[in-house]
Parts: sequence; structure tokens; C-alpha cells
Amino acid sequence: MPKTIIGVMGAGEHATPLDLQNAYELGQRIAEAGWIVLSGGRNVGVMDAVSRGAKSRDGLTIGILPRINSAMSDAIDIPIITDMGNARNNINVLSSHAIVACGMGAGTASEIALAIKAGKPVILITADLPAREFFRSLNPNLVSIAETAAISLEQLKVILSTQK
Repeated sequence: MPKTIIGVMGAGEHATPLDLQNAYELGQRIAEAGWIVLSGGRNVGVMDAVSRGAKSRDGLTIGILPRINSAMSDAIDIPIITDMGNARNNINVLSSHAIVACGMGAGTASEIALAIKAGKPVILITADLPAREFFRSLNPNLVSIAETAAISLEQLKVILSTQK
């Protein structure tokens, strides 16, 4: 049986301090649950924070990198270099059992939309109200809202227990 992979998406250079805090804690909690963290793999923003959080709890991390010369987080265990730029977002989504988005940006929005199209469950943390309303309007059965990393982990447990 394959290991559970949780994709954590979020802003790179424009991540807020709250996004980074949530991502770091989420990485810790995912690792403590025995799941694998998958991110965009770069050494900035949510990608770096979630990977560092997971590594602080001896978790396994996968980074789906956009190009050969990408600055990779040193907290990535398994780098997958796609040389696909933003097209890698589909790999991020399809390789994950569930997606958690910490914050919002154009890349994150594309990953959420791809997840919804693929029928993957999505949890939004700290997304602003218009983003929450928009993504929930696309599929309220797939999109959940969490205010904290702790709440998102509890939601993940419920979501994963119902997946086949």
C-alpha cells in the first residue's frame, strides 16, 4: 500500500509570516502522523517552511522542482526536477492524496483549481474571504476551510479515513 502523501502549497517569495508559521507547524504535524510532505521544493516561502517543519520531526519530504537550476530547500529528501516550470503544479496535485494551501497566490490558486478538477480534497488555511468563497463555490464537497495547522490536520485525518 502506498504511503500517504500530503501536498502543501502556498506562496514562495510573497508568503506572509502567518503562512510560514502555519506551514512549518503543518509540516511537523504531517510528519508526526507518519505521512510524507510534498511541496514545490524551493528554498523560499511555504515550500521551505513546510519541509523544514517536517524535517524537524524526522519526516520525509518530496520537492517537485520547476527547473534544473532551481534553488532547492535543504530540507528536501527526494527532489524531482521536472524542467516544466509552473506545469509541475499538476504533478504536485496528482501525486498527493490531499492538498493543503497555506495562503494564496497565483501559483497556489492554479494548484487548488487543478486539485478540484482532479477530485482531490483541498484544505485552505488563511485564505482571504473572496478566495474561500470562490473555491468553495466550485466544489463545496472537496474544499474545506481551516484556521490553523492543528485544525487542518484533524480535517486531513477525516478526509483520509474516507478515501478508498
